[in-house]
Amino acid sequence: MKENYQVIAVENGQPIKMWTRGVPVEEDAKEQLRRTARMPFIFHHLAVMPDVHLGKGSTIGSVIPTLGAIIPAAVGVDIGCGMMAVKTSLRAGDLPDNLAGLRRAIEKAVPHGREPGERDPGAWGNPPEIVNQAWAGLLPEFQAIVAKYPKLAKTNNHKHLGTLGTGNHFIEVCLDESGYVWLMLHSGSRGVGNAIGSLFIELAKQDMRRYFINLPDQDLAYLAEGSAHFDDYVQAVHWAQHYAQINREIMMNNVITALRSIIDKPFETRLEAVNCHHNYVQREYHFGKNILVTRKGAVSARQGELGIIPGSMGARSFIVRGKGNADAFCSCSHGAGRSMSRTEAKRRFGVADHIHATEGVECRKDAGVIDETPMAYKDIDAVMQAQDDLVEVVHTLKQVVCVKG
Repeated sequence: MKENYQVIAVENGQPIKMWTRGVPVEEDAKEQLRRTARMPFIFHHLAVMPDVHLGKGSTIGSVIPTLGAIIPAAVGVDIGCGMMAVKTSLRAGDLPDNLAGLRRAIEKAVPHGREPGERDPGAWGNPPEIVNQAWAGLLPEFQAIVAKYPKLAKTNNHKHLGTLGTGNHFIEVCLDESGYVWLMLHSGSRGVGNAIGSLFIELAKQDMRRYFINLPDQDLAYLAEGSAHFDDYVQAVHWAQHYAQINREIMMNNVITALRSIIDKPFETRLEAVNCHHNYVQREYHFGKNILVTRKGAVSARQGELGIIPGSMGARSFIVRGKGNADAFCSCSHGAGRSMSRTEAKRRFGVADHIHATEGVECRKDAGVIDETPMAYKDIDAVMQAQDDLVEVVHTLKQVVCVKG
């Protein structure tokens, strides 16, 4: 397998391997990577994906292998954020000529936006019992976590299950290279994941102050294995990752029901299906060691493993199969990656620019989504070319409907 990465040597730290050929990388992101690489528990090297950009504490689009410690801010507060996609038996010609009604049906079926509010049982494709049943399965372990950290009880844990959220979270109806209809969505563990992440980031910072550990960035505060909160964090973060996966499943069921409400023709779903995280941590075996791997905006891409790499609101997305590249810790990018901040996107582009960039896509075309306009993201084709030794493309998807929170 050819080497497609560049290596940055880091003084007093581990090297950085970057799959970014042909993709611009901001200097601030490189410096942030160097700071992470100097942490004493980084194992072997950092792996950097082509969608890399500046993040909070650690860089988005990076794979952070550690021995004996976890950086909670590297995992982040959108714990378990990821993608789900399913292929249906419908073809492009089965979709209505006017897609506005389908978009409205999806928006009605899946609570979205900043504060979804109380569920309207009549608006849900699946009855609320589906959510309640899923929550019943999640509840016992959550109660065990809350028993130690009571503050987490006052989160939107049950209320947010089955909801999309805001920002870059989305639901799309797409067509693949053969004209088959796919459903795809992007979301995570919502308010409860945010609360878990924020709580343990603060506890890690308290540990740094307690033991007089100086850091180049306070958001690199870590929990050492064997310390008071390490095992609790591992339990809580794995619970949030499970919540995120179930959250996507519930939403997908409701999107399918919304599609059935618009299209009379019977159709099959889940002919192919993928449900993968891209903000998470788990134990894995690499380079002869059992280690902790934090993927902050990266997807697992073991040999033969399927993953999803979405583009922006106006660009293609990809269902991919991993090549199991050891140097990348068997990972790939989680999307196109932002090329500018949300503030800069709003400053630089207007509604007319966004309308032009999303031509042919049934989606919001107002000032409220300018920060998510396609021009705020890197070129997805360049991103894919930079990681052709990490994944192979199985399907190429182009959205025709996009729902944003």
